[in-house]
Amino acid sequence: MAYVITCGDEGVQINNGTRLGVIGAGLMLEEFPDVLKYIKKSFGETEELAIAGSAENDWSKEKLNLDTWEQTNASVQQKVAALADDQGLLYSGFLPFADPRQLKHDIKGHMVRPQLVHIANGISFTLGGGEQIYHLGRFVISADWIGVAPDELVKKVLQTQIDFYQKIVGKEKLLRVIEDTGDLDDKVIAKNKAKLEKLGFI
Repeated sequence: MAYVITCGDEGVQINNGTRLGVIGAGLMLEEFPDVLKYIKKSFGETEELAIAGSAENDWSKEKLNLDTWEQTNASVQQKVAALADDQGLLYSGFLPFADPRQLKHDIKGHMVRPQLVHIANGISFTLGGGEQIYHLGRFVISADWIGVAPDELVKKVLQTQIDFYQKIVGKEKLLRVIEDTGDLDDKVIAKNKAKLEKLGFI
C-alpha cells in the first residue's frame, strides 16, 4: 500500500494508502526537506512517497496569509504540487469534503470532520510506518523517522506541530498516544519510541 504524506488534520481520512501525518503536508514547514530525508532513511530510499493536499487547511491558510478557504484550497493544490516536484515526491492530488475521492498513485481519501469545526481531543504519534487505523478525533503526527534524526530537529518539528494543533483547538491540553505497529522493522520502531520518550513527548 502506497505511503502518502498529508496533513495531520483530524479530518483527513486515507481509504487506500497509508498516511504519514506532517502538518500542512509539509507546505511552508521550514524543516520539511530534512524530515523527508530521514523518512527516506527510515523507510528505505527505494520507497516511493506520494503527497496530497487537503481542504480547509489551517496551517496553510495562516502561513500563506490568506483570507478565505476558497483561496486556501486553490493555493494548497498548486503549492503542494510544486512542493512534490521540488522534493521528488509523487503528487496525488487534493482531499475534499466529499465522498472518498480516487487520487493518483493508488491513493484514495477525503475529509470527514465537520467543515469549519475541529473536533480533535488528542494527538497520535505514528512510529511504525504511518497511520494503520483511522484516528478519529486525533491529529496525526508522523514520528516514524525520528529514531535516525538529530534530537534538535525532532524537538523543533514535533513541537511546532503540537503547538499549532493546540492553538487551533483552543481547549484543554490534547491527549498524546502512540501507534507503534506497521511495516517498519521492529528495531526502527523501538528507536522511534525511545526517542519520543527521551525527548518528553509522551
